[in-house]
Amino acid sequence: MTDEPSYPDAAARAQIDISVPHSARIWNYWLGGKDNYEVDRVAGDAFRDVFPGIVDGARAARYFLARAVRVLAGEAGVRQFLDIGTGLPNVDNTHEIAQRVAPESRIVYVDNDPLVLAHARALLVSSPEGEAGYIHADLYEPDGIVAGASETLDFEKPVALMLMGILGHIEDYEQARAIVKQLVDALPSGSYLVHYDSTNTSQEYVEAIGRYNGGGSVPYILRSPEEIARFFDGLELLEPGVVSCSRWRPDALAFGLPAEVHQYGGVARKV
Repeated sequence: MTDEPSYPDAAARAQIDISVPHSARIWNYWLGGKDNYEVDRVAGDAFRDVFPGIVDGARAARYFLARAVRVLAGEAGVRQFLDIGTGLPNVDNTHEIAQRVAPESRIVYVDNDPLVLAHARALLVSSPEGEAGYIHADLYEPDGIVAGASETLDFEKPVALMLMGILGHIEDYEQARAIVKQLVDALPSGSYLVHYDSTNTSQEYVEAIGRYNGGGSVPYILRSPEEIARFFDGLELLEPGVVSCSRWRPDALAFGLPAEVHQYGGVARKV
């Protein structure tokens, strides 16, 4: 693996700080991607030394995203997805999964990281029948997200709001809940919230996050499964509720339920 990922946008390359680990690039490394630097790999390996389960957790969270999108685009008939906190593109991104089920699906990716958006615009290509849009916006400004997304999505029709591993970056829990409520309030009935985040259910994970947060990166807050479940207050949870991501409607049960990971999530409908 080289220390020079090929970023498609010169302006984005100019903004890269390779002296500090970057959460999206570390996550990309754990998922087996190539868009990361030595500083990210060192941080990722140090994290894994303290908490070896992080790679399984990262991959389980990615598979949870895939299963949730398949369910919503399939049996739920959702044709619009708002994916906030996109992260770096990888295998089976939201629009690819949704458009595989329903080619006319429309997806808007949202991030406040120019690096992520440069990748998205260059690499995430929609099906001819659908559309994939990309906006630069901040989760702390939900009205701006909705305004920007409305250029691609019709907020009179159901939208699946995707908040995947992003709310942990909001340190104040009540502020995070208020932002989720504001976003959900902007959606019509029949819309869905899909969310997961990492939990404080492992002492090794708590220790690894503490070291990571002390290294100069944007802090990430671990919360309890009960706190994650409260993000769905007022919504109708789909079975099996808020559970370890590996156990949310797993594809194969021939050998029983998969091992639990410390990322918990769920899918819920706005009635």
